[in-house]
Amino acid sequence: MSLRAKQVKGLYAIIDTSYAPLEGLEKTASLIIEGGAKILQLRSKGTASGQVLEACRKLRRITLDNGAIFIVNDRVDIAIACGADGVHLGQEDIPLTDARSLLGASAIIGVSTHNTKEAKEAEASGADYISFGPVFPTKTKADAQSPKGLEGLKEIRKSVRLPIVAIGGVTEERLMDVLNSGADGAAIISDILASGDIRLKVSSIVSKIGSL
Repeated sequence: MSLRAKQVKGLYAIIDTSYAPLEGLEKTASLIIEGGAKILQLRSKGTASGQVLEACRKLRRITLDNGAIFIVNDRVDIAIACGADGVHLGQEDIPLTDARSLLGASAIIGVSTHNTKEAKEAEASGADYISFGPVFPTKTKADAQSPKGLEGLKEIRKSVRLPIVAIGGVTEERLMDVLNSGADGAAIISDILASGDIRLKVSSIVSKIGSL
């Protein structure tokens, strides 16, 4: 396993601008990092590129100052422009091999997968990690596929050696279930962003992971 891959574990916090407005991103990111998160991704669908880049530059500074990894969803160009640690690609985004040639060998590149075929292809193409899901029903992604369940996650674990980040309906309550089913990390969105105290919620999640 590469050094890059080893960094992808535990809480994989995602700021989705459908839950957290762009205007408050710095505060939201700071609270997440203060809570103990070491990986942060920005997902901002349908937002103007200039606005996304500006937001990413702010989040890049926050993550750098705190030794956290910063990943940009979908946008290789913005990841390059803001100096992010890497990018997360969907199945219909730029091919992983092209993203690697643009971002370089040291970048962390993840790929969204929904079945064994996609997971194996991502591994063969040089992904540093994969996300798998949706594991549970989710409202965060409007075009999400049907839930794969914990059994689906277990099957993916048997199929690849890459770190797996479980995504889709993952909450603090379901955290242990996904980690015990083979996931190395858990992508959590709404359970963090919709909580009354983001810092406390993240701290609680991180402490549960640390107890494993």
